[in-house]
Amino acid sequence: MKVAIGSDHAAFELKEKVKEYLRNKGIEVIDCGTYSIESVDYPDYAKKVAEKVKSKECHFGILMCGTGIGMSIAANKIKGIRAALCLFPDMATYARKHNDANVLVLPGRLMGIELAKWTVDAFLDSSFEGGRHERRVKKIEELEE
Repeated sequence: MKVAIGSDHAAFELKEKVKEYLRNKGIEVIDCGTYSIESVDYPDYAKKVAEKVKSKECHFGILMCGTGIGMSIAANKIKGIRAALCLFPDMATYARKHNDANVLVLPGRLMGIELAKWTVDAFLDSSFEGGRHERRVKKIEELEE
């Protein structure tokens, strides 16, 4: 599995910890930045990660900013991206099962590393259920047109 990861300055430290956690699990991680706590604009990193997922270079993306809201808004502007801001593991599980989310968004200022690990695991360990949810995801895709 290959995961693209990115953050702004507010979530840089959490991104570094999540990146290390994923690599220790044997997951290939493409770090799309940022690379320091120097102030940056989150849409730039949302786009980089979303494009890696859209092109299928990476299976999933993980984005982080202070609250996760900005990254969610920005990533969801990219056609084919279903970014889900998840504060708890159950949210991540349902984002995958019911919405076929392909980008997980975490709030760097609101979540510690242990909760982040559990949430990342829940996201990556879940899969889309299809069925009645397939119809709904197709309607989301139609909104992009």
